[in-house]
Amino acid sequence: MRPVEAEAVEAHQPQFRPQAVRRSALAGAIGNLIEYYDFSVYGYVVVVIAPQFFPSDDPTTSTLLALAVFGTAFVPKLVGGVFFGWLGDRVSRRTALVSSVLCMGVAASVTGMLPTYHQIGVAAPALLVVTRLVQGFSTGGEAAGSITYVYESVPSRRRAVLGSLNYVGSNLGFVLAAIITGGVVALTSKEQMADWGWRIPFLVAVPLTLLCLWARLRLEDTPEFTEAARRSSLPNAPVREAIATHRKAVAQVVGVMIAQSGCMFLALTYLNIYLSNELNYSAELVQWLSALAGLAGVVLMVPAGWLAGRYGPRRVLLVGFLGMLVIVYPAMLMMGRNNLALAGVGQVVVMMWGAIIQAPVAVLFPRLFERRVRFSGMALGYNIGTVLAGGTGPYIAAYLVAATGNVQSPSFCVMAVCAIGIGSLLTIKKTVDKEYLHSSLQVGMDRTGSIAEH
Repeated sequence: MRPVEAEAVEAHQPQFRPQAVRRSALAGAIGNLIEYYDFSVYGYVVVVIAPQFFPSDDPTTSTLLALAVFGTAFVPKLVGGVFFGWLGDRVSRRTALVSSVLCMGVAASVTGMLPTYHQIGVAAPALLVVTRLVQGFSTGGEAAGSITYVYESVPSRRRAVLGSLNYVGSNLGFVLAAIITGGVVALTSKEQMADWGWRIPFLVAVPLTLLCLWARLRLEDTPEFTEAARRSSLPNAPVREAIATHRKAVAQVVGVMIAQSGCMFLALTYLNIYLSNELNYSAELVQWLSALAGLAGVVLMVPAGWLAGRYGPRRVLLVGFLGMLVIVYPAMLMMGRNNLALAGVGQVVVMMWGAIIQAPVAVLFPRLFERRVRFSGMALGYNIGTVLAGGTGPYIAAYLVAATGNVQSPSFCVMAVCAIGIGSLLTIKKTVDKEYLHSSLQVGMDRTGSIAEH
């Protein structure tokens, strides 16, 4: 069954209960908030914890080693994507979502309790790598799972806006990480922050995880999945089936995610190191600046989702990547003028434009796959692209600056991944925009010809 034909089947679903729609959108957003909070705290405190786990006479060496550990968390994402994709397509969407967030929360909390190198020697960085690997494994199912769940749980005409709430949640996770880390930095001395203060942001994961579990345990499975389970039409090997029947769609998702993650992990992780280490701004100011920039992106996320519903997700993403390709170098030039106000404007511009390259994928990717393999297919493409660009991006950026002395050199990495994203989008048929525009702006027709709310 082709994706377009699959959408025709999806149009005849049971009615969506308003309470279930609200719960699904909220649970998706909260889950992404927890995931990206837990995952990004490491990036915000990496300058502080680098000498705690990788002591060296050269601060740059310590930071590069700590960033390498940041990158290792991306390696098991693909394994996690395969596992949670199988769980979501074969067992239960709900089970996959609950399991992934629980795994992430436990790993982040344990990170905040780890002994340092000075306490247990080389075992400390080894344990840090293990917790990051577990976090990476859990994130392999979170983004694709929440996108799938919301897409299948809300009426077609509301998918674009409510789907964008997934990215509202993820960006709020980055903002919350910046605010909490900035608050701890402000309330502690440099010595206290290095000694125990860095642990606090990780331990905040405990109540956040409990909140998300409460929200997700109240969920039901999506109407599509429930109907498929009732008819015993679930796939036996969804990952293998996705590769066999949706190979092109997986490759398209990979290309778009290389571009998206390459841009956003540079903006959300490396820029903090860039402003602190290369431009010598205080860590406290950098945290608050990151929070402000992240909020700017959050504000535009729902409007970007609306644009995807109004003009089509493929078209909006093309504009987003073209715009990012053009603005990233001037933005980094502004940051390098040794003027905090200009640095703030540059980072805000990047984050605001980032909304345009994030929100539309919540409705583009699910349309490329049939229900049978939607979770698995998206998880494969999503995680391969994120591993290739998101995991290596901050490290490559730091290395380029150290090797060339050109603090604007990371912008060329962003330009390259944007070109990959544009090329991938051009392989997706234009009819996707038209089809989505039709399904988003029109209410369904039942068999008698009357208007039916889905």
